[in-house]
Amino acid sequence: MNTTHLALRMPLPPFEGSDAARDFIARLDAFLREELQPLAAEHHITSENGAPRELLERVWKRSRDLGFYGMTLPKALGGAGFDIVDHVLIKEFIYASGSPFAPHILGELTGPPRVGALARQATPDQMERFILPVARAEKAICFAITEPEAGSDAGALQTRAVRDGDSFVLNGTKRFISGSPFCDFAVIICSTSEDPAVREATAFFVERDREGFRVDAGYKTMAGQSHTGNIVLTDCRIPATNQIGERGRGLALALGRITVNRLLHCPAMLGLARLALEDSLAHATRRRQFGQPIGAFQAVQHLLADMATELAAARALMLSVARSLDAGGEARADASMAKLFCSETAFRIADRAVQVHGGEGIVQGSRVEFLFRLLRMYRVLTGTSEIQRNTIARELLGQAVR
Repeated sequence: MNTTHLALRMPLPPFEGSDAARDFIARLDAFLREELQPLAAEHHITSENGAPRELLERVWKRSRDLGFYGMTLPKALGGAGFDIVDHVLIKEFIYASGSPFAPHILGELTGPPRVGALARQATPDQMERFILPVARAEKAICFAITEPEAGSDAGALQTRAVRDGDSFVLNGTKRFISGSPFCDFAVIICSTSEDPAVREATAFFVERDREGFRVDAGYKTMAGQSHTGNIVLTDCRIPATNQIGERGRGLALALGRITVNRLLHCPAMLGLARLALEDSLAHATRRRQFGQPIGAFQAVQHLLADMATELAAARALMLSVARSLDAGGEARADASMAKLFCSETAFRIADRAVQVHGGEGIVQGSRVEFLFRLLRMYRVLTGTSEIQRNTIARELLGQAVR
């Protein structure tokens, strides 16, 4: 996949973040151009040909040294203290760069964003063993909720944790767990109810090197990426001190920041959609048919106009919800609207990008072909479009449907 920066770029809208975020992005730009782009070229890393753990560790630690990796942590742990508007602008910039290391710069798959909310629940012992090593880019973590029979219905857990003296014994399978191939330990959400009819979910830290813990990562997603796997637990014994927070509060812990997390997927989608639009603008200028650039044809112009218009609309919604959350609003329905609209819009932009590119757009290895596959996945990941519609409708109807 060609990730070379294009000479032609769509003009960016006025920057709406803080001066600190503007400076942060300028330093990120230098990191991406001067270090990560040459590193990817040297090791032949693309978005589909992922980096090995050893190389990712270099990226994590260098990002930590530059002050990027722990950006999302609480300030007491070295976080940058950015508000949500700044956060989405920074993340949008990272993904719009086209870097195959984009998910690793802030540690989104296996780093600080996975543990920031846990710091309030962790015991001093857990802080030392789990939270701080992740914050320092020494260890990698993943978050495991989804199961073969518990996807959108997160409470229908079959993975069980049974108390046995000073231990818990875990059995079950977690499926489609992002970052699991690289993890040193996982946050596992298990059923701890003695009655199968009663839902009681509890969270645990589980180390990968414990007997009975296995990661099956022998598959790739439709986008060709291999940073997803299954975690299989077979009589995996852990100390009771690995329990996170109160028994029965696991789903509340996992879903406590779901509104913010849904919004924070939007800048990744829109950054990728911007790439698709920029590639299409460049292609429409370069590609000639019937003696003129295809951008001179009204049919192509209309495709590009629709792509730009929908991108602007989706971005405006994302920033509106971010401002609402920064102002203290709950914005539960609004965040679901943003995730729904941004994921559907980004995919439409990628679809049109393939159309603009014609034959080149359907060839494996072209960037727009990859973006088409990747952005199709976002309509399923972190809550399907249908789940977002359910959430929006429930919030609109209120108690009438509860």
